[in-house]
Amino acid sequence: MAYENELAIAQKAVMAAAKLCETVRREMVPEAMEKKDKSPVTVADYGSQAIICKALSEAFPNDSVVGEEDAAELKLPEMSDRLQQVTQFVEGVIGTVKSENVTQWIDHGNGTTAKRFWTLDPIDGTKGFLRGDQYAIALALIEDGDLKVGILGCPALDLGYGNGLLFTAMRGQGTYMQPIGGGEAKQVQVVQPGDAERLRFVESVEASHGNQSEQEAVAKTVGITQESVRMDSQAKYGAVAAGEAALYLRLPSPKYPDYREKIWDHAAGAIVVEEAGGKVTDMYGKPLDFYTASKMNGNRGVVVSNGTIHHDVMSALKAS
Repeated sequence: MAYENELAIAQKAVMAAAKLCETVRREMVPEAMEKKDKSPVTVADYGSQAIICKALSEAFPNDSVVGEEDAAELKLPEMSDRLQQVTQFVEGVIGTVKSENVTQWIDHGNGTTAKRFWTLDPIDGTKGFLRGDQYAIALALIEDGDLKVGILGCPALDLGYGNGLLFTAMRGQGTYMQPIGGGEAKQVQVVQPGDAERLRFVESVEASHGNQSEQEAVAKTVGITQESVRMDSQAKYGAVAAGEAALYLRLPSPKYPDYREKIWDHAAGAIVVEEAGGKVTDMYGKPLDFYTASKMNGNRGVVVSNGTIHHDVMSALKAS
């Protein structure tokens, strides 16, 4: 298969990054929550990006990585203790490393879009990470303007298949779900028409991340009567891909009318849903642009569905 090697290397890297993130959350978050300190997110973000970018730079040295982080702040003299923390957590996963190697790997993620590149969110769902709820490690490969590979690591997601799930997708090959620590993978599909029990929608926990009143109205218009399931991060894409929800809406917040989505917040999730049989567009039905820039400047909002209700959702949005 065309991208089998890319998928295997990326999957292994995301699993290693998830191990680091869970160690950081276990060892640092309780203390941080007491002090209202978000330093564990910083440490986990940097460490996750370092591990993944190391793997990608070694396996695919010509590929750029468009990631959320860079190491500029981490290199400041006053950040030496934090850099040492990050280095220690990275060492706990991959063995002895130098701090300068860690910053070099992080900065490998400071790339630009190209004919072929990766996009990475080392921790998607900052508040979920701190709360002990959902977060995701999201990595996708874009080539010739199309998503080719997507890996979504969701260390706190269960869905009845064991706590901690990994979703992998390769264009034209379907979407698979497996325990994030390793184990049997099974192919997943979006919820089928007539499955009333799973006809529900997911949205962000944070009200500022969307327009929750409009999202609820649209969901009701297309026949979804259950209350929304609120969930942090791209784990929402995993829920739709696995058939546990039929719709994910992220409509522009009235508080931030000019906000544009970042590609790393949606790329991995999008191919995971599409390869499971679903559909992903913006609120006007346009495909999401993952290759022109790091921001999707030509798109407004995100609509993720099982496909069969997508037309009705578009109609409801147009009417509203």
